[in-house]
Amino acid sequence: MQTIFAQKYLMVTLIKNTRIINRGNSVYGDILIKDNRIVKCGGVIDVRENAEEINGEGLWCVPGIIDDQVHFREPGYTHKADIASESRAAIAGGVTSFMEMPNTFPPAVTTQLLEDKYRIAARSAYANYSFFMGVSNDNYDKLMRVDPARVCGYKIFMGSSTGSLLVDDRAVLEKVFEAAPML
Repeated sequence: MQTIFAQKYLMVTLIKNTRIINRGNSVYGDILIKDNRIVKCGGVIDVRENAEEINGEGLWCVPGIIDDQVHFREPGYTHKADIASESRAAIAGGVTSFMEMPNTFPPAVTTQLLEDKYRIAARSAYANYSFFMGVSNDNYDKLMRVDPARVCGYKIFMGSSTGSLLVDDRAVLEKVFEAAPML
């Protein structure tokens, strides 16, 4: 997933003495975060490296939700919704990461159109984000040039969809499913 945080060095954060809610359990303890990833959770954690320490007393730490199919409609349909308004609503509901569908206007079927969405999200998203690249009958070569670390996957509409996103060419489907380096 693309995140809105860019780190040039290993950042270490220790949250002390907080209520941790996870997998149906509630415990008090510490949380150690290295380079934006939780590496240890629960009990008393002592850190030998230089860490930013946060006093979590009286606070709760609960897992965030990942929504893997959102339709934020930007670009093109911002009269319905946009990345800023919908990611703000998502955060209010506990969603901390989203993966947005490609059926915007124009549909996200090229790397340039995906980059446009990433630029919009970098300015306006309130949550972590990634975007699906849309598959069409005529963008196979573009799909194969996408960096799998930059997108969450391909979205293939095989029944119906908007614009050029319906893939009804069996040969294209077989090629994509055979060669896809990601979801």
